Amino acid sequence: MALLLEHEFKPLPADKQIETLPFLEAVAHLPPFFDCLGTPIVYSPVKADLAGNIKKIRAVYDSNPAKFKTLQNILEAEKEMHGSAWPKAGATLALMWLKRGLKFMLVLLQSISDGERDEEHPNLIRVNAMKAYEIALKKYHGWMLQKLFMGSVYALPYKSDLLKALEKGKEVKEEESLEKIHQFLSRVTPILDAIYEMYTKMNAELSYKA
Repeated sequence: MALLLEHEFKPLPADKQIETLPFLEAVAHLPPFFDCLGTPIVYSPVKADLAGNIKKIRAVYDSNPAKFKTLQNILEAEKEMHGSAWPKAGATLALMWLKRGLKFMLVLLQSISDGERDEEHPNLIRVNAMKAYEIALKKYHGWMLQKLFMGSVYALPYKSDLLKALEKGKEVKEEESLEKIHQFLSRVTPILDAIYEMYTKMNAELSYKA
């Protein structure tokens, strides 16, 4: 899958310490995924949020690459630096929202890969998008954002059009596209799970609504 596999994520090491620079370089290729979903009023802000958070984390990393070599290093250093303002500050907050955007993306793709669908309308991806939203973003959104998203699912592309967009317009058999999605998920899901686990262990997760 051209868009998803053009920059590989490094395998998650045994100690689950994720190197900041390779992670940022890989994840920087993913915001265009949201262009493939259409509905600019909903997904353009998600894309911009993703890209903006990557930029914020990169700025912190660039300020001291040795100090911020891993994502864990960033959270630990910022906890000390920001005191009572942490974790609602700096790259810690940016990564918190970045992982939620990535979670939405991964749950949506996993649901499609697993064959979950509306049997009456098998080429629609509403079921997949709603599942991803419920799991990754809904509880962090206020009433207006929730309403906006619920309406947006009726303007989502057909599954066939999404897969073609992810292949950058190339006609590829569905089975091939789904295999590439599976490859992508097998690389990224362990990394994202490790980031969520890190936030839980460090008590860095916040539940306020955007």
